[in-house]
Amino acid sequence: MKSTFSILSLFSLILLVLVSFADAQDKPNIVMICVDDLNDWTGFLGGHPEALTPHMDALAKRGRNFANAHCEVPVCSCSRASVMSGVAATTHGSYEIGPRYEELPALRNIPTIQRYFKDNGYLTLEGGKVLHHGFGGRLAGDIDRSLGRMRSPRPRKPMNRPSDWSSAWDWGAYPATDAEMADYQLAKNAAEVLKEDFDKPFFMTVGFFRPHVPLYVPQKWFDLYEADSFTLPMNPKSDLDLPKNFLTINNYAVAPTHAEVVNNGKQRSLTQAYLASISFVDHCVGVVLDSLKSSPHSDNTLIVLWSDHGFHLGEKEHWAKRTLWEESTRVPLLFAGPGIIPGKACAEPASLLDIYPTLSELCGLPANSHLEGVSLVPQLKDPTKARDRPAITSSYFGNHSIRSRDWRLIVYEDGAEELYDHRNDPNEFHNLAGDPTHKAIRDQLVRWLPDKATPEFKVKSERSRGRRK
Repeated sequence: MKSTFSILSLFSLILLVLVSFADAQDKPNIVMICVDDLNDWTGFLGGHPEALTPHMDALAKRGRNFANAHCEVPVCSCSRASVMSGVAATTHGSYEIGPRYEELPALRNIPTIQRYFKDNGYLTLEGGKVLHHGFGGRLAGDIDRSLGRMRSPRPRKPMNRPSDWSSAWDWGAYPATDAEMADYQLAKNAAEVLKEDFDKPFFMTVGFFRPHVPLYVPQKWFDLYEADSFTLPMNPKSDLDLPKNFLTINNYAVAPTHAEVVNNGKQRSLTQAYLASISFVDHCVGVVLDSLKSSPHSDNTLIVLWSDHGFHLGEKEHWAKRTLWEESTRVPLLFAGPGIIPGKACAEPASLLDIYPTLSELCGLPANSHLEGVSLVPQLKDPTKARDRPAITSSYFGNHSIRSRDWRLIVYEDGAEELYDHRNDPNEFHNLAGDPTHKAIRDQLVRWLPDKATPEFKVKSERSRGRRK
């Protein structure tokens, strides 16, 4: 009898393992591509009429384009910590470059999306810039296999920047070939790995650095854009509604002011470098997607592509990020793959916080109670499906943007407000916050402001750097 019981127990165990293995094999793979500092200057978002992004455009056509997607925080490390944790900045308290994911007390027991998928049977692969500071410390075990995190070469001397500008804000045709660029090397590494067979579903994260400054890419990408003829952003002199605490918002990053760019005669060449960098990184995206298409995983792999935040190139007399306007918060967000029927773009608001719950639902993972985003699966099925929740973006403590389908409300820490009607004013030129005829929509949006935002968490090393207060 005891022998029979043991045999039955062993048989049950084997059956359970086989069923679990079969379930894991049925789950889709994931390729997640994140691009640094990419705004809406893509063909599929139409942010710049001459931007050439054929590979990302093709991905948008065969999936769902969330055309009204916005970041959690318009700066690298905080945005990425929010995406990978599924937790809002107003909960984890990181609003500026500084704290690592593993340093934030609020994220101490929160698994990254990579760890969560790994714990649910996935092989995790990662390369390039994904988390701003990488997967180190207690996060080191979140990744099973590295694709590498290389650095592109830089010229020994400045190429185009004025001598008194930060070394980060240089640009030019360098190096000579794509093969010397870290993003291209990463794309080729990912492409090679995608040819392999795996005994479990995989979650691959590929993080491209361009179009982050300094804007060095080979000459052929500059050649796509005639420096004297492409369109520059509209920038009426009357369009500058900023409270005092935001007037020097980029001092920490040492970005040039708009006056410095214009007075030095650099607006066209710097804008050309940004466009060239976008087309270069689009090519790198294409290398990965082409390899996936010809791989054994092509029919069972979900693709999600996003950028960590937007980027100003002179709009509202601003360069870089950190503002709560459309140029800084709006980001590309694309989903494609099995079960996602190609169709029209979704105009409903979406947040990068929604990536974690969306992928979890698409892959049939258990519910994860700490996630603060909302799954986009209803909009993947029907892009016209209404969504009540707006996209909320925070920049520094106490400043928030509420972006609905048609409106943006900005409320600053000092009480200043901006209200824009995107149906008639997509460039946010006309602040309606003081117009009593729009009080009802203002009151409807203001109720989404965070009740108790976590104060900014600072580590000792930040205080010693003398960063912008």
